[in-house]
Amino acid sequence: MSVGRRKAKVLCWVMVFNIFICILVALSWNLGQGSSGDDGSLRKVRIPYRRFWQQQKLSETFWNREQQRLDFISNPILNSEISNDSLGEPAEWPNDTKALDRCEPDRNVSMQIWDYNSLPLRFQDFLLHMRCRTYPMLINQPHACDSKPYLLLAIKSLPPHFDRRQAIRESWGRAGVMANRAVATVFLLGATTLADHFPDLSGMLRYEAELHRDLLQWDYRDTFFNLTLKEVLFLEWFSHHCPHAQFVLKGDDDVFVNTPKIIHFLEGLPENRAKDLFIGDVIRNASPHRDPKLKYFIPQSVFVGQYPPYAGGGGFLYSGELALRLHNVSRWVPLYPIDDVYTGMCLQKLGLVPDKHSGFRTFDVEEKHRNKPCVYRSLMLVHSRTPQEVIKLWSWLLDPNVDCQ
Repeated sequence: MSVGRRKAKVLCWVMVFNIFICILVALSWNLGQGSSGDDGSLRKVRIPYRRFWQQQKLSETFWNREQQRLDFISNPILNSEISNDSLGEPAEWPNDTKALDRCEPDRNVSMQIWDYNSLPLRFQDFLLHMRCRTYPMLINQPHACDSKPYLLLAIKSLPPHFDRRQAIRESWGRAGVMANRAVATVFLLGATTLADHFPDLSGMLRYEAELHRDLLQWDYRDTFFNLTLKEVLFLEWFSHHCPHAQFVLKGDDDVFVNTPKIIHFLEGLPENRAKDLFIGDVIRNASPHRDPKLKYFIPQSVFVGQYPPYAGGGGFLYSGELALRLHNVSRWVPLYPIDDVYTGMCLQKLGLVPDKHSGFRTFDVEEKHRNKPCVYRSLMLVHSRTPQEVIKLWSWLLDPNVDCQ
């Protein structure tokens, strides 16, 4: 071996030895830092001997307590096999999801709400069926979205509102191609009952469904407090029969919608905004009404807290992708008797906030502007209008002689 190669080999071994010494020094320093106190004395590693979280205190308010229960059931950490024996799970919280689909009246509710017997009958009925989310369909349209619509118009209606539905079909809710985009329309209905003094309309509804193929009806009592149930059942139907619709307009059957303007607005959206789109006439900083005489009365024994931001239920617009996420998260939010507030609660659970858009006027426009055609060309949705007014407003939008310059 030459002298040069021998020197190189020795130098290599010296470098390896130096690196080894540096590693040992670094390790010993780190160990010393982790095991010594400020005064240089050795410090013992402390092992916790009791749980380092506090057990959740149950709310005294019924809806809030139901939300706590669902949060507990849906928490993957609290429901892991490791923690089952040590968490002290409350006995009244079943660790399964079957309770979500309990469709018989839950008589135990009357013992869980201190003023239950003094609540209005409509409220008692809602609370007894609050955990029920599964009702059979009386009328279905499984092929309503075969065209993979760009925009699905989902309109909340009542069985006797034949004239409102027909006015929508002949105007802004006309299914087919509008503004070069595929549009589909469905009307969402519950069932009429003798208890609500409705005649039997089932024969007429079956004929209407065969004629227009746009009715969706479920076998539940169609009341104001059950509008939330209508929302949940629609999202379930959407996830099975219309998951490819890009956008959804949800509205009442007494609104007027400028459908071409909505399509134009959607076409101009950047892709990153379209994914989480949810716009409407947004209400913020609202709280429950405590006056029993009001339509939106909520007793303090049922719910406490402030409402999240929510879009007025007269009409709002959101993406199809978000509709699927709302369907999934709605299983973990207890039904609430005000449907638009409930949708806001579901959005909050997803970490989203609805955007206010000036084109949505769920509280109408100023009276002095209501008979000006050009006003409606600049808006997306106005509430409320009669069937006759809907037809008239639609003719204004289509009239080429109306000059809005």
